[in-house]
Amino acid sequence: MAILQNIDRNAERWLLLVFYVMLVITMAIEVLRREIFAYSSIWGEEIVRYSFIYLAWIGAAAAVKERAHIRIDVIMHYLGPRPKALLYIFGDLVMFVVAVIALYWSYEAVHVSAKFGSVTDGLRVSKVWFLMAVPTGFALMIWRLIQSLIRDLKCLRDGTPVFEGDKLFD
Repeated sequence: MAILQNIDRNAERWLLLVFYVMLVITMAIEVLRREIFAYSSIWGEEIVRYSFIYLAWIGAAAAVKERAHIRIDVIMHYLGPRPKALLYIFGDLVMFVVAVIALYWSYEAVHVSAKFGSVTDGLRVSKVWFLMAVPTGFALMIWRLIQSLIRDLKCLRDGTPVFEGDKLFD
């Protein structure tokens, strides 16, 4: 049980770290190869591009978890705990509906790619692995939105302040 809790608490962080390190190392190697040896590979550019795509979608899910997406929250300062919780629940429900629709349509692109067997130009690997970044990101977002809704419903029931994430500015 502790392992699952640790995965739930840190999954996005570890995935972001893996893709970020992969991106930085590959980019550094490619820059050195290009500048020192006057040679570059097509696969290096693809690894960097697809690592960045995974970073973006997993990062979006991490931002949902931490309530770190950009929002205008001026009105929130004037609301009590229950109305604030209701607004957050409404926002999470809207985002949930959008994420479910986006998950369906992004998986459709993966399905079409798998059906026709498309591969990347440099790595010659199935594009399914890279197109899966979008449905993976939306699936993680949906999971984090469900957790957020449960947390906010509990706060609404108890009348306690909702989790608002870290403040960038006060």
